[in-house]
Amino acid sequence: MRQRAFVTLGFGLLSVLALFALGSNIRRDVYLVVFTLLVGLGACWLGVTAMRGARRSGSLRPASSIAGVVFGFIGSAVSALLLIFLVTFWHPLISYSQCQASASTVSAQQACSNQLQRSMGVSGLGPGG
Repeated sequence: MRQRAFVTLGFGLLSVLALFALGSNIRRDVYLVVFTLLVGLGACWLGVTAMRGARRSGSLRPASSIAGVVFGFIGSAVSALLLIFLVTFWHPLISYSQCQASASTVSAQQACSNQLQRSMGVSGLGPGG
């Protein structure tokens, strides 16, 4: 049980920490979000089964499995929300990413931001709006 609990904690922490690696490469970020979602769900599953096994054997629930389930749930929930956001706004985000890659001046980058805001139906974001 103890090894499973430590693996649960490791997976849970990995699912949360991997979210900090998100960047400006939209295509890579989708893979990272899916990875984080799967690892978080794996942490939840391992933690719950470790706690059930501890209850069956009459021993105390390992604290690391509880923490792993909490971190895994947080990582999974945030990843699911991010995945929904990325799928919903896929085309505007891809256009923005390509626009930023070709923008060589600050005004061109600002034009890309304005285009993204218009395409998403959002106004007044950022320092210029």
